[in-house]
Amino acid sequence: ACTGIENIDEAITLLEQNNWDLVAAINGVIPQENGILQSEYGGETLHGPAYGPTSHSTAASSTSSSSSAFRHVVPSRQIVERQPRMLDFRVEYRDRNVDVVLEDSSTVGDIKHILENELQIPASQMLLKGWKTGDVDDSTVLKTLHLPKNNSLYVLTPDLPPSSSSHSGALQESLNQNFMLIVTHREVQREYNLNFSGSSTIQEVKRNVYDLTSIPVRHQLWEGWPPSATDDSMTLAVSGLTFPCHRLTVGRRSSPVQTREQSEEQCTDVHMVSDSDGDDFEDATEFGVDDGEMFGVASSALRKSPMMPENAENEGDALLQFTAEFSSRYGDCHPVYFIGSLEAAFQEAFYGKARDRKLLAIYLHHDESVLTNVFCSQMLCAESIVSYLSQNFITWAWDMTKEANRARFLTMCTRHFGSVVAQTIRTQKTDQFPLFLIIMGKRSSNEVLNVIQGNTTVDELMMRLMAAMEIFSAQQQEDIKDEDEREARENVKREQDEAYRISLEADRAKREAHEREMAEQFRLEQIRKEQEEEREAIRLSLEQSLPPEPKEESTESVSKLRIRTPSGEFFERRFLASSKLQVVFDFVASKGYPWEEYKLLGTFPRRDVTQLDPNKSLLEVKLYPQETLFLEAKE
Repeated sequence: ACTGIENIDEAITLLEQNNWDLVAAINGVIPQENGILQSEYGGETLHGPAYGPTSHSTAASSTSSSSSAFRHVVPSRQIVERQPRMLDFRVEYRDRNVDVVLEDSSTVGDIKHILENELQIPASQMLLKGWKTGDVDDSTVLKTLHLPKNNSLYVLTPDLPPSSSSHSGALQESLNQNFMLIVTHREVQREYNLNFSGSSTIQEVKRNVYDLTSIPVRHQLWEGWPPSATDDSMTLAVSGLTFPCHRLTVGRRSSPVQTREQSEEQCTDVHMVSDSDGDDFEDATEFGVDDGEMFGVASSALRKSPMMPENAENEGDALLQFTAEFSSRYGDCHPVYFIGSLEAAFQEAFYGKARDRKLLAIYLHHDESVLTNVFCSQMLCAESIVSYLSQNFITWAWDMTKEANRARFLTMCTRHFGSVVAQTIRTQKTDQFPLFLIIMGKRSSNEVLNVIQGNTTVDELMMRLMAAMEIFSAQQQEDIKDEDEREARENVKREQDEAYRISLEADRAKREAHEREMAEQFRLEQIRKEQEEEREAIRLSLEQSLPPEPKEESTESVSKLRIRTPSGEFFERRFLASSKLQVVFDFVASKGYPWEEYKLLGTFPRRDVTQLDPNKSLLEVKLYPQETLFLEAKE
């Protein structure tokens, strides 16, 4: 806030130089006339830079540590004169490095004069590059640039030919370097920052620009290429481009129907016109049709179909087209995209067993972003990234190019991640795409661990994926432990439930057996009762059907029978001698001894009376005038 320094490395360097004294570090970079300190004694204000890189050591030796953020090292209002600050510069020129040490009160021109003696190059032909604040002139005082102690610069000499002695080594180094090409599209006034290796050719640059601007290579008009760049097959390392950054301008070549004066005027403005005919698909001009516009269809539409259809009803079908189009553009070595809805991807990644769970990576594609082609081809399709994603992630993708698809994803995002994440994605600019979201499933919600933008490198992408995996692995170990404990508890409960179930089954079996036994007893009791009732009914019927017992003084012949029961009891009755033997059987049955179950035996002689003819009279069977009989149960 005080110095305007936003580079964290530069700020840490300044703090280390001042032994981590904040006030000394601030006063070391603020211009002297602006230096202000607040005294901790009585609120007095001290003007002027009372601290410097060298004055701090004196203050530190005489003053102990203080709890205040500003330490009063000057005992009076006397202003201590600021010591000059020394700056170190390492200046690179072709294959040489020159170390320069100057006070911060020196100017940029002083550095050039020192380099002039070291490199034997006129200062007027030097371009000193590498300043963090942009280009500066020779009269700029170093102190006003707020530089750190150690600085790296490089010298460009566009008006001087390269040295023959160092040409081979410098060429090899240039082939390994990366060039930043700042390409301005003239018609739409849009800038593209493109990174290319020194081994890339001018033709490759033009093909990439065709992907971005939809201007076919043969119709591109360029400004800014060096005079030595005369062949499209030439590599950037030998083309004479300014390292590390070079500015170019591209526009669409006018229609052949124009005046000679217009053509001549245009050729004076354009530095280099591409004459490349390497694109097979540009032959439409031979038939009088401009391949920028064919049958009213934009060339970008002819060049490639959309990654995902607009307003697709089924997310699985949309992902199938996305995968096919991605393979056709960038090859078969790419992440395995999950085919299905976002909810299905959640189920696959988060809701299995803890040991089988994975992180969810959501790739958000945008065809209109300048970073998309580089990110997909160089980062997302790198073998190391593809392998790491397949082992540890479920990868789901969506195309944000069409507004309808973008709105649909933001709705899904709000539902699953909340409005904050949705708003974060909504505010991303087109040139910040593509995005890579790393999602971790929690017990009650889904957490977005990281949002990776397209302006990254393979190493940085891998580091951020690995960092997310470390967080996920720690959480996964906790989940596995909780799941194992839960399964152990459930196993114990399951065993207890099984034992309880077996006990209940045994009790139920016992109860059912007892109930069956009781039912059987009841049934038998009922049968017995019914039989007794039936027997009693028969007995009563027989008792009622018996003829009346004759009196002793009866004039008719009377037979007196005495019958002994199996229990030893006796009962007697008188019968007419003319009564049939059946009447005796009925009488015995009426007493509860039916002749079907008992036999009636005579004593002298012993005989089974029940075997006699029941229709004979007592007189005929010789049971007259009296007889003693006894009952015996049949076997």
